[in-house]
Amino acid sequence: MQGPSSRLTRVPEPGHQGNGGLLDFLLSLQEECGGSIPFERFMAEALHHPRFGYYGSRIADVGSRGDFSTSATVSESLGTAIAAWAIARAAELNWKRIALIEIGAGNGRLARTVLRRLGWFRRLRTDYLIVESSPVLKERQRKLLRRQGVQWHDSVESALGALGGQALIFSNELVDAFPCRLFEKQYDGWRELAVTLSHEGSLAETFGMQIEENPWFNTFRELPMGQRIERHESFLRWLAGWAPHLRQGSVLTIDYGDVAGKLYEGRPAGSLRAYWKHQRLTGRDIYARFGRQDLTADVNFSDLMEWGESFGWRTASYTTQTDFLREWTSGKRTDGDRFLSSEEGAGTAFKVLEQTPGKPEISTT
Repeated sequence: MQGPSSRLTRVPEPGHQGNGGLLDFLLSLQEECGGSIPFERFMAEALHHPRFGYYGSRIADVGSRGDFSTSATVSESLGTAIAAWAIARAAELNWKRIALIEIGAGNGRLARTVLRRLGWFRRLRTDYLIVESSPVLKERQRKLLRRQGVQWHDSVESALGALGGQALIFSNELVDAFPCRLFEKQYDGWRELAVTLSHEGSLAETFGMQIEENPWFNTFRELPMGQRIERHESFLRWLAGWAPHLRQGSVLTIDYGDVAGKLYEGRPAGSLRAYWKHQRLTGRDIYARFGRQDLTADVNFSDLMEWGESFGWRTASYTTQTDFLREWTSGKRTDGDRFLSSEEGAGTAFKVLEQTPGKPEISTT
């Protein structure tokens, strides 16, 4: 049984702007899923399908020439801070070599800054590994970072294996790109959103049965009717594949979001949105341009902390990007630096979570 649906948009006709076969693919996917496509699966295919997906084949670049910018394309301050953090953590662990794994390296500019800020002598004693799933971005990284001694791996398990399970792992705007489940609060409880398509290409949202009692929703019980929330359970499944292989080191996660109790303040439609040519799109525009625009949702850092604890990790620190940059950088700041550390904008919208496998807590804010 399904709840009410509403017509939202249309899938591009076969052959339109290189989308030949897209509608047939989505209709086949709908049949595979039993008559409707759970939003998480719809988002996964829109982002990662090897032919139709945004990261799979369609993304042009990150930064001014792409659909969105990241901190690394605005300023070098984040890379400078990560390099200082890595030097300090490696020293605390008495490592002879600095072992770094960057997950989802974008166009490679963050890696280039980190390597530069390590200094030429430390670079000789650094293993820098990148885990990247996008063939398009991997090629850009290889061009930018040639002759820098960087190694590429297809999985974190493989990278950790090459380093003997000891590494400082970091990511910037990674978790938000994972497909998320999407829920809406209705009068009879929370229902999960799915997508249905007609053979003519019209697309509509529909809702499944009321979700059975789940303590995760208790945090959101006071939210109003019609509220939408997201959950990155695909990230948890991915994390479970490699977390047990990390024996020593730290995991640094930088992303936009907040703890669960603050995540949806003043946001009844949730945080899901699309980016296309630097335009922030919400509502029905999320379904437009399948595979030709980025889809993203804010990160629930309460989930990340809880999931880390389930793997035996401790929360070493949780802070804003502003405070992280203040701790690990100094000196004259550019306009880009000030933007990243602004307490009215990116500096507080972005959070920095450090987790360690079985290591005593450093600090918690």
